[in-house]
Amino acid sequence: MRILITAGPTREYLDDVRYLSNASSGRMGYAIVDAVQAAGHEAVLVSGPVALTPPVGCEVHDVETTEELHDVCNQLFVRCDGVIATAAVCDYRPRERFSGKLAKTGVSLELELVETADVLADLGLQKGHRWVVGFALESDEFAHVNALRKLKHKNCDAIVLNRPTAIGSPTNQIEIIDQSGLNVAAFSGTKTDVARELWQWIADNLVH
Repeated sequence: MRILITAGPTREYLDDVRYLSNASSGRMGYAIVDAVQAAGHEAVLVSGPVALTPPVGCEVHDVETTEELHDVCNQLFVRCDGVIATAAVCDYRPRERFSGKLAKTGVSLELELVETADVLADLGLQKGHRWVVGFALESDEFAHVNALRKLKHKNCDAIVLNRPTAIGSPTNQIEIIDQSGLNVAAFSGTKTDVARELWQWIADNLVH
């Protein structure tokens, strides 16, 4: 099988120097690439900017902005059997990108943000016979409800719920929610171990 995997953050630029982003390390996605390849499958990695060396043997596509991630994933998905979307995508971008570097003027700067492309939803719309697994990072008491809403809205076969404590950490704790709306599995440990458990669950339940 050929599996598309997204990892790391995206960046949305205010000017040529400053940008909006997040602290995603990309470790979870890169660990999933290792797990997929160890199981004998082909991994296609689309990675935002991270301080990690891509696993040997995988096809790598580097991106920076959400638009780039969206375009590359749409081009690649047609030749893949499924996608595991771990990338921490910026949901908003500045409406206007300023040229050069903005200088202080002594007054406040009002910043207008607009939504970025919904990469996972667009992959879900075109999945056909393929499977789609997304990640939902949620922080409040409605985490399960929010993750389930994401699963339905983005036409995923399963959603992986994790928490902000996973950001930048070598460990993770996840729950898997399938289309029944139930938590059907939970794994914790190093991201390497969690990636192996997650891939085994996908292989057992989604791969036909």
